[in-house]
Amino acid sequence: MPSNWEKIVSITKGGVKSIGMIKQKIQRGKKIALLIDGPNILRKEFNVHLEDIVAALEELGNIRVAKVVLNQYAPQGLIEAIANQGFEPIIVAGETGVKLAVEAMREIYNQNIDIIALATRNAEFLPIILKAKEKGKETAIIGIEPGFSAALKHAADYVIALERGEDNEEIIIQDTKKRRKKI
Repeated sequence: MPSNWEKIVSITKGGVKSIGMIKQKIQRGKKIALLIDGPNILRKEFNVHLEDIVAALEELGNIRVAKVVLNQYAPQGLIEAIANQGFEPIIVAGETGVKLAVEAMREIYNQNIDIIALATRNAEFLPIILKAKEKGKETAIIGIEPGFSAALKHAADYVIALERGEDNEEIIIQDTKKRRKKI
């Protein structure tokens, strides 16, 4: 059985030394651009972890772009945690929604991206989902209740509903294409 860990070695005058091990990223078919609406999703009361979002999206493909849009009031610790997870934090002085929309449009026109994934609960991003689908991209919406927009859920190809309980955490991925075929 092949391992998803790779040994890192150093070749020196004294011979080959093992430096350590790194986890190889398994290549999957589709390339995903993940854009997170920080003030809407990364709230203390939701207790959402970036690892949960990444794990859910790994079932769909390989994340190639990972950005979190935050406002100027985001604590420095949150910004550092986002960067440490391998995400690009984007801090804006004004509306985070405008910057998220600009970044989403950039990825919609990126030929190297197959799926546009938005982590938000806000229905104001419905035109982004519709434009992505118009341009031939698959769409995924990641959200959490309360306030997860029904319009977003119905428009996206994939819906990832993060649900948190006291004792368990559950991630539900719904393929809306399959759901529509059943109706």
